[in-house]
Amino acid sequence: MNQEREIRKKLREIDAESFDSLAMDVFRWQARQNPVYASYLRYLGLKLRDIRCIEDIPFLPVPAFRFHRVISGTRPVERSFVSSSTSGSIPARHHVSDLRLYRESLLRAFRKFYGDPGSYRIFPLLPSYLEREDASLVYMVKVLMEAGKQNEEQFYLHNYEKLAEDLQAHDRGKRKILFIGVTFALLHFASKYPMDLNDAVIMETGGMKGRGRELTREEVHERLKSAFGVASVHSEYGMTEMLSQAYSAGEGLFEPAPTMKVSLRDIHDPFEPKAAGETGVIRVIDLANLYSCSFLETADLGKVHADGRFEVLGRMDHSEVRGCNLMAGL
Repeated sequence: MNQEREIRKKLREIDAESFDSLAMDVFRWQARQNPVYASYLRYLGLKLRDIRCIEDIPFLPVPAFRFHRVISGTRPVERSFVSSSTSGSIPARHHVSDLRLYRESLLRAFRKFYGDPGSYRIFPLLPSYLEREDASLVYMVKVLMEAGKQNEEQFYLHNYEKLAEDLQAHDRGKRKILFIGVTFALLHFASKYPMDLNDAVIMETGGMKGRGRELTREEVHERLKSAFGVASVHSEYGMTEMLSQAYSAGEGLFEPAPTMKVSLRDIHDPFEPKAAGETGVIRVIDLANLYSCSFLETADLGKVHADGRFEVLGRMDHSEVRGCNLMAGL
């Protein structure tokens, strides 16, 4: 318990200089307190003494959240977030044992990149997520709205006409506009209601799977920039299995939250790291995941730059098959 309290204290004061040391503390704690992660380490034939620096830490494939309860420590679960899933597939479940810690890290990252949430009127367009009460993206937006004392929780769902009216009627002298939405919904809205939002932040959160032809990021952003008269389109990178976010102010170059660090591994060798500037599979250290697992291997391909910013280039082929096979071995 003393180690847990010390880690929580350090998390509130984290900076770039202290990140690696705290990540090692979190690893040692989770290796003892997380049965799924401990089983994974045994599966790999590793012991705690084998891990001497963060480059040695194994990353748990995210399919673990589909097949196991990934929980560290003994705190009761406060809320479980569930991923969307294609027909017949098993959704991922992220059991969160400390929502306050989540809110703190979420707001810290938003304030770092965008300032006070209260300086924005948030217009969310998250139809497919709003239809599920357990979507982490909806919870994230609600936290930002509450922090900005935005009392009217208007998520619009499919009422595009009302959204268009409210966007055009908003007094931009009082608050800036943050128009955040899933990609397919933003594109649909843009095609029906193009308007001048040149001083707004337009933020897409991804989400085109199963919604027709997959567009490249460049195609999506060009359509949105043309429809709304903005110079750039912002992006948010996150997932059900993560509690930290990364943001891009344009061109698809993401900067991670203070509680987050991204690295790469070789596409064909899960234990071979890739250097900055090369393409590989994205691995995330998310220290906000204190009570689940902070060391995650995604199914995304990307490129990390020397300054820690990164790009997302697409998805690994057959990633679900790879994950299922690995999880079956635990």
